[in-house]
Amino acid sequence: MGTVHALRQADTATIAEAATAFLFTLDHPETQGTRRVYASTLRALRAEFGDTTDPAELAPGAVAAWFSAKWGQSAPATWNRNLDGLRSAQRYWQDQGWMTVIDLTAAIRRRQRRVDRSCALSRREIERLLTRDDISIRERTLWRMLYESAARSAEVLRLDVEDLDLANRRAKVTRKGGAVDVIVWQTKTAMLLPRLLKGRKSGPVFLTDRRSRVELPPGDIDRASGKARLSYRRAAEIFEEATDGEQGGPWTLHQLRHSALTHDAENGASTPMLMAKSGHTSVASLARYARPSSEALQRWQEQNDPGRRRP
Repeated sequence: MGTVHALRQADTATIAEAATAFLFTLDHPETQGTRRVYASTLRALRAEFGDTTDPAELAPGAVAAWFSAKWGQSAPATWNRNLDGLRSAQRYWQDQGWMTVIDLTAAIRRRQRRVDRSCALSRREIERLLTRDDISIRERTLWRMLYESAARSAEVLRLDVEDLDLANRRAKVTRKGGAVDVIVWQTKTAMLLPRLLKGRKSGPVFLTDRRSRVELPPGDIDRASGKARLSYRRAAEIFEEATDGEQGGPWTLHQLRHSALTHDAENGASTPMLMAKSGHTSVASLARYARPSSEALQRWQEQNDPGRRRP
């Protein structure tokens, strides 16, 4: 683990110092994903304007021109994510007195995300994927657990063996925002987990294939094997590689969660039940997941078609 160096209190700071100080405020387990994304944004800012530049010297016009050139061709989600990172850092720097109240992003507008109605996979696609013979026990267990629990990928990858309640098919997870919650899985995940763990009683549930070559926090290493916790980036790469040949592929790990909630909604699950399963705290956030698929709509239409010939 790296050494954290506290910054001295000063009236001014370079971009490099200001970025380090801001990212230190996100150095918590529940904000690791945000920290990683925002660090990438600030690295790009430093590369463009120089590490020794004073943030107070940045001009809104120059920042807007750089931002548009850097992410102008990106998807709305990528554009908005980097904009959020820049604005969050700017607010912190202003609070420290390292910048004036001028808004560097005043000329940069958030982009409307195009709603993807086809994100959910069909039940047939899910079952074909999860029963393939060419995937390892680790991937089979991870993908099956993500689908059956509808949990976020990061939540499941952070699981330790001690978090599991195998007898009751559930585990404690830390949700987005830091809330502690419980996820629950079904029979097929319950059958796979003992095969994956092979008697292990501690350490990360999902491990890398090889021993770690870098120093990591003790909690991210299995002491017996020396293997590290499987990272989200690597898990996502494996999933995309495995689904690259599928229709509409490559798919993303997030689609397993999306598909689970869509299928549960088609089965008649109530909104409170879906929110309990997904960890959502907002009905509006849940709504884009719990939307019946075109398959389900077609089945409903056929079943309720007054002109259909009845047996």
